[in-house]
Amino acid sequence: MLRLLSAVELKTQTNKKIFPSRSEQLGAAVLEGGVNFSLYSRHAKEVFLLLFDAQGKEPTDIIAVERGEDNIWAVFVQGVEPGWLYGYKVKGAYNPHEGMRFNAGKLLLDPYAKAVSGDFQNTDNILSGYDAESEDKDMAPDSRDSTPCAAKSVVVDDAFDWKGISKPAVPKEQLIVYEVHVKDFTCHQSSRVSQPGTYPGFIEKIPHLKELGVNAVELLPVQQFYKSDFLSRKGLAEYWGYNTIGFFAPENSYSSKRNSCAPVEEFKTMVRELHAAGIEVILDVVYNHTGEGNQLGPTVCFRGIDNPSYYALRGTPRDGPYRYYLNDSGCGNTLNVEHPMVTQLILNSLRYWAEVMQVDGFRFDLASILARKKGQFSQNSIFFDAIARDPVLSKVKLIAEPWDLTTYQVGNFPKGWSEWNGKFRDTVRRFNKGDAGQLGDVAWRLSGSADLYGDDGRKPFNSVNFITCHDGFTLNDLYSYNQKHNQDNQENNKDGTDDNHSWNCHIEGETDKPDVLRLRKQLIKNAFCCLMFSLGTPMLMGGDEFLRTKKGNNNTYCQDNEYNWFDWAFLKKNLDIFTFCQKAICFRKKYTILHDKNFFTGKDRDGDLVPDIAWFGNDLNKPDWKKSESRCIAFQLDGSEAKSDFGNYHLFFIYNAADEVQPIKLPRHEGMPWHRMVDTSLESGKDFMEKGALLDPQGLYYAPARSVVVLWGGKI
Repeated sequence: MLRLLSAVELKTQTNKKIFPSRSEQLGAAVLEGGVNFSLYSRHAKEVFLLLFDAQGKEPTDIIAVERGEDNIWAVFVQGVEPGWLYGYKVKGAYNPHEGMRFNAGKLLLDPYAKAVSGDFQNTDNILSGYDAESEDKDMAPDSRDSTPCAAKSVVVDDAFDWKGISKPAVPKEQLIVYEVHVKDFTCHQSSRVSQPGTYPGFIEKIPHLKELGVNAVELLPVQQFYKSDFLSRKGLAEYWGYNTIGFFAPENSYSSKRNSCAPVEEFKTMVRELHAAGIEVILDVVYNHTGEGNQLGPTVCFRGIDNPSYYALRGTPRDGPYRYYLNDSGCGNTLNVEHPMVTQLILNSLRYWAEVMQVDGFRFDLASILARKKGQFSQNSIFFDAIARDPVLSKVKLIAEPWDLTTYQVGNFPKGWSEWNGKFRDTVRRFNKGDAGQLGDVAWRLSGSADLYGDDGRKPFNSVNFITCHDGFTLNDLYSYNQKHNQDNQENNKDGTDDNHSWNCHIEGETDKPDVLRLRKQLIKNAFCCLMFSLGTPMLMGGDEFLRTKKGNNNTYCQDNEYNWFDWAFLKKNLDIFTFCQKAICFRKKYTILHDKNFFTGKDRDGDLVPDIAWFGNDLNKPDWKKSESRCIAFQLDGSEAKSDFGNYHLFFIYNAADEVQPIKLPRHEGMPWHRMVDTSLESGKDFMEKGALLDPQGLYYAPARSVVVLWGGKI
């Protein structure tokens, strides 16, 4: 072992043979006879590569790296193998006024590291690049060596046995997405898996996903993230993972082994087994900011490698032009996505996950930040153009969270992109709880949001429809709480949105009153119908299928406990809701008109007498769209041209959010009598009937208060 050297004493100390770079690939590339290490930094003066054994405390080798063309620092080291640990120390100016925050006392992760070993331990702020005790905070550097307390990069071999299993390639219009956190899924003791909270544990619960009927999982961030010092000091956790520090590395805390390469191996195994079950893997990725935070955050990677290249900086007349960080993300910093090397970093990361890790698509957190052109959102941004031209990334599934702190861009992403449709969520929530004035908007949402996506060549499946997601109430809590209850987050209940459009059904929180419980379940079934029977891509939040609760906390980002962990006892307790959700998914798959590639026109198709969609009021008249007090809407879908094994059919939907029974007249089709398939007001077993019950009489249905009714017309 080498003794730790001060920044002044750093120099090459190694017995290994070193050679000029043998690869143009950034990061640690495993080649014959050794490993090529490569790092970008425009403003660095000197770069040192430190190698470590499995313990990772003190370096075994220190190697000065030469600057090459285009500010790439690279070296080939003979005798290094997969599993070795490494990091960088970078010398340069420390001048925060000008954006320079180099500190050679701090060991840095490789931005291209494919695995990370250990955790960052910021004892006494040793990971800070600045002297926290100084009067002017970040203006004075901290000279302490962070090496023993820093996580290390890992050399990884990409080889893996995929056993001939390929990606499922689910057509976009057929996607049914299940949003889930890897640890949440199995961490609770009720999951009864052998390795709870891990990638292998997740594999053990794949049968549940198959039984439910989803064909894609959208995983909350699994790229290596930094555990917030602020939260740790409060006894809380950086739980959701939206604090990325390693854009190529799978989160090591979800691995069941301490082997430094195990997270990669286990993640790939999880993907392979999901694919074998016909389930795609979509990653929630965070490229808008990093875990280093603002100017008072730790120096563990990008800040110490080339701060003004990686981050969007700002200043003041007094503090200089680049002392502070642009914070459009709300997380302390914003990546400088308009810098060519940052764009390259993001694209290389995405390609790595798509090709080497075999994932099927990405959901981009605060995606509008990535699409900046001269600081403003633009469909002509460098990022959008690069994705569209890329032969790999242009073919994967791309989903945007189309907003950030400064802009709301629902409906404005380019062709090829899908979006989380926040307007679907808000409108359906308002309508289901009985708010007036929603008819026109809910009609757009149920029919695919053509007003948002139909004017630029996009399709209904580009609208990712959701009512709940990780950020907000669960579906159970949406109808159990009028107010958020986030006190355990230790922010005086000020965190999390107040704009929930929820309704507690007359009692706040848990209750044993049968009438309240019945109403809540009915509203939850209504929500599943809105989600599964709407044109677009449905996304279900994991656990909603068996009434998971977070006890009214709508912002559980910091709770590594039963607020987030799935309690699988709820599956048995609420098997009726699981069965209903399962049947709704099956119904959607069966009736292909519900996932048509094209928007409904409301006009006759090819001379047919019946349009593909027809909207009705109570008396077969057109709805009074301007009648603000109306809370009931009906429509018919014509399945005569849809490909099916059961001939022509019609589907008639009644969405009654009113407190009163609504008599609804039904259209007649010769030889195609109506059968009741769904009535959410009925008890389990009758609320969703696979073969349907013949209506008598045929021309009228009394839709119960706060119910959804689905009728099927055809020949049995």
